[in-house]
Amino acid sequence: MRIGEESSVSSVSSGSGPESSTGTRSGPQGQTPESYDVFRDQWGIPHLRASDELALAHAQGRVTAFDRAWQLEVERHRAEGSSASFLGPDAVVWDRFARQSRLADTARLCYEAMASDDPSTAAWVRAYVDGVNAGLAAGAARDERFARTGLAPSPWEPWVPLAIWTATHILFAGFPTKLWRERVARALGDEALTLFATDGPRIAGSNGWMVPGDRTTTGAAIIAGDPHRFIEDPGVYQQIRLSCPEYDVLGLAVPGVPGLAHFGHTGSAAWAITNAMSDYQDLYVEQLRRGDGTGVAVVEALGPDGVWEPVARHTETITVAGGGDVEVEILETARGPVIVHADGDAAAGAAPADGSAQTLSLRYPPRVRRDLGFAVLPALLRARTVADIDRALDGWAEPVNVVHAADTEGGLLHRVAGAVPLRHPANRLRPVPAWDPAHAWKGWAPTPSEPVQGFAVMANARGIASPLGVEFAPPHRADRIRELLSGSADWSPGAMAEVHRDTHLASAAPLLALLPGLDDLTPAAQELRTRLLAWDRRMEAESTDATVFAAFRTATVRRFAADPVFAGLAGAPAGPAVFHPWLYLVPKIGYALEGLLTTDLVPELDRAAHVRAALEETAAAGSPDTQWSQVHRLTPWQAVPDPDAPEWPGLGGDHDCVNATSSVPGFTDLTARASAARYVWDLARREDSLWAVPLGADGVTGTPHHRDQLPLWARCELAPVVTDWARLTKEAI
Repeated sequence: MRIGEESSVSSVSSGSGPESSTGTRSGPQGQTPESYDVFRDQWGIPHLRASDELALAHAQGRVTAFDRAWQLEVERHRAEGSSASFLGPDAVVWDRFARQSRLADTARLCYEAMASDDPSTAAWVRAYVDGVNAGLAAGAARDERFARTGLAPSPWEPWVPLAIWTATHILFAGFPTKLWRERVARALGDEALTLFATDGPRIAGSNGWMVPGDRTTTGAAIIAGDPHRFIEDPGVYQQIRLSCPEYDVLGLAVPGVPGLAHFGHTGSAAWAITNAMSDYQDLYVEQLRRGDGTGVAVVEALGPDGVWEPVARHTETITVAGGGDVEVEILETARGPVIVHADGDAAAGAAPADGSAQTLSLRYPPRVRRDLGFAVLPALLRARTVADIDRALDGWAEPVNVVHAADTEGGLLHRVAGAVPLRHPANRLRPVPAWDPAHAWKGWAPTPSEPVQGFAVMANARGIASPLGVEFAPPHRADRIRELLSGSADWSPGAMAEVHRDTHLASAAPLLALLPGLDDLTPAAQELRTRLLAWDRRMEAESTDATVFAAFRTATVRRFAADPVFAGLAGAPAGPAVFHPWLYLVPKIGYALEGLLTTDLVPELDRAAHVRAALEETAAAGSPDTQWSQVHRLTPWQAVPDPDAPEWPGLGGDHDCVNATSSVPGFTDLTARASAARYVWDLARREDSLWAVPLGADGVTGTPHHRDQLPLWARCELAPVVTDWARLTKEAI
């Protein structure tokens, strides 16, 4: 099907812009065509109203393609491992991983299983894809990045939303941390495996809290929070409302995926999630041997029964804009796709000379189960009660989440949802031998739940999901949220912004605690010590003390990293570059500094000497009165940087604040991770709910709604949710 033609499932009215927003979808088996309408609020947020849920899915796909065609096509090509064809050589690293880990193939297999076992959900996904295909041409015509890169949109297959979901979450569980732990064990011994355990450079930092009705002004529950991800332009969440006779739901969608997976409010029930920090992906060390049978290359792997097993093998070619084609060998053992080759690769990174290189396969639940849990998505839209949400989430697959839900009948829910394999404890820590049957998967772990007593808080810390993971975020954000919530028994939706914006940095305490014991300081260092000890430990945007503390912390991190005890970890990472963010020493020390200041695992580390030297260094450099927001600036990821974009704002907060605008201590004060959205769901009156995203509803640069929420978001303020159709603007035909 060419863009602009009608698909076999649906059609839209002719036209190529918002003026043609009223569409028709041909009904199944020749029934009367059914329609949908598009409305917008003052922020350009789409509110869609359709005659049935398939027409609504079509409308969601079409409007998303019109608003965010560039984003959708970038995500599709990343999922398929073909983004280098228009983004150039820098994208090869990701494309190689996407192909070797079989992301698109996994999506195809999951869609085929869904079409066979759950045809109604498959039809719903197809309707969304038909809508995307109906809107892509018009959306691409709005965005100059297509012409600039030479990218022409092409029709989506029905499995593409599943591929986007898989690609978005394949690194969510942070399996590259196992590569880091292996490196630590080789350098410092097995007893140091979890020396750097903390919230590392992965997708974490999210907050969520639920206030029961007995502590609110209305007598009904409030759910609030903010998912933290790498901030992207366009944004990773799309504010949207979906209405048909079966339901009327508003929330945050993942562009390219139908429904409202993570955050939604149906009117009588609402839900929200954070990353559970569970470990559900394994790396297996594979022993491979190669032969040549009848002129065809043969690869075998040593299996757990001691028998050499056949390995599926083929090659694929990555087309590279501005460069030569790259051939990629695709191998898959009985455990999973091979993502690291022991013999290295000239493009992916050479094998280290110390013999530590390993051939590693990746085992992850969707490829094993042929299920991404997409049946949950329409079920959530239909939910009326907490019990409905709970039943729906029993089918959740990936990623593994902690969930809060509440309803207007007083129901509350706090549970974990997702697929976590049962296996040997060592699997969670490091790569394990594929030939040892002790490391095979043996079923699926039950997902914990617990009754809600008082406030329910989720912030990636140890708690309800502890049995399913290894490394969790420090408890500071969760503890701080509980402390703030305990300060009142009279919470309203508007008051929740005070929790969102809190900048108290509890993780500063161990570093500052060493300062009183330092002696033989220069006068300048003594003065700096006095200043830091008097600081209120808040990373406020206007604070100059926060800037000085960050400089002192950076100096400390760098001195720790230069200590001879860590010499074996200081070199440049080897292996595939896609995993390198998990393998650099300075960021690992920056995130783990609090633990390194107190652990007894490295007694030869002279902490006091490093802190003293860092204090003197910072004092000698001077302490200009620079506000934290002047150095702590937002730096979103853009597939193609916009040279004409206005300057990104400076922010308050830091990694372990509730306002978790994450810098990388020791490396940069800039922030690439922050709240990808903020929400407050009011169960008393949905129209009193609030939300905001970092940029805006429109993915096209320079349009009125591309960055109109940015000032609001940067101040940690929220926009009111609009539910009255009379207050919305219907887009004319």
